[in-house]
Amino acid sequence: MTPTIVFDTFGIVSKETNGVVPLAYITALIVMLFTAISYGKMVKVFPNAGSAYTYTRETMNPHLGFLVGWAALLDYLLLPMVNALIIRIYMVSVFPNVPAWIWVVAYVAAVTGINVWSMGKTSNMNTILVAFELVLIAAFLVLAIVQFSHGMGKGTVITFDPLYHSGVRLSAVLTSATVVCFSFIGFDAVTMYAEEAKDPKIMPKAIMLTVFIGGAVFFIASYFAQALFPDVSHFKNTDDTLPEIGLYVGGTLFKLLFISGAFAATVASGLASHASVSRLLYVMGRNGVLPKRWFGYVHPKFRTPAWNVILVGLVSLLAITPSLELISSFINFAGHGMCKILLEGQMSGKKWEDALSFKCTLVGEYI
Repeated sequence: MTPTIVFDTFGIVSKETNGVVPLAYITALIVMLFTAISYGKMVKVFPNAGSAYTYTRETMNPHLGFLVGWAALLDYLLLPMVNALIIRIYMVSVFPNVPAWIWVVAYVAAVTGINVWSMGKTSNMNTILVAFELVLIAAFLVLAIVQFSHGMGKGTVITFDPLYHSGVRLSAVLTSATVVCFSFIGFDAVTMYAEEAKDPKIMPKAIMLTVFIGGAVFFIASYFAQALFPDVSHFKNTDDTLPEIGLYVGGTLFKLLFISGAFAATVASGLASHASVSRLLYVMGRNGVLPKRWFGYVHPKFRTPAWNVILVGLVSLLAITPSLELISSFINFAGHGMCKILLEGQMSGKKWEDALSFKCTLVGEYI
């Protein structure tokens, strides 16, 4: 749940909804709250790692749990690789003369080392990175208020237009809500750490707070952005509006800071996804779905599933050569096929399909 993702997808969603991105986020938040309540109920009954795999196994059938676990694993195992690949793209664009594999190896080694060391260190690093993103969003809100005073956009902070105005279609809002729902992907990973929580009873509250806080950040940021940019005519590239929003609101320096926020988001996403999939592997190993001796191992000193963390790191090294499009296709096949079906069925035009499919694939992992 990357706070800055709202600015990446803003142009796409604003165009589709005719300028009511905050309304799409409210709709998505309501849907996500039902899902969060469900996860909260299940984690209270089964305070074990494994998330949907564990719940399906315990309440329905071990064989169904096996299928759910493998379906999730196909998706989760590739997400850390996506983050490594995005880091490679970022760094190569800044340092084109440095071999790409160096950045992948350095990034994967750092993320793997932190995850092996301790869950606390992973959490602390994520807290720092997310705090940096939230500071940038707070700076955006302050700069937006300054721009309002200069007559930019609606010229006022208080306006109902970002929520509803003439020409808004309910079908378009619902379609866009399915897109911004992907901004919430990842909150369920909280349940992966049920066995490492000091008190498992706090897990339902943690899940609900994650969704509420994330939804509030998405809504407030999208409201200010929509009030500043009532339509997409300001943007040269509507597929990813984050750089241009930073430029128009705060100038070149703030644009660079905004982009660095996206970089921090990718690292935070990499840490979280790496930790989550290693724990899913651990539970499947403990249950005998995977070889228990390897996958069910917990390091005696660090108390982390060290072999699984290292295995995920080795898989992530595959990001050295493939393209983002190729890995995205694998993730679409494994876990986000419904997103592609939805886009093909409800969106028209190849450009729309490409842009939204890319966003839907990466949002949870931008995470």
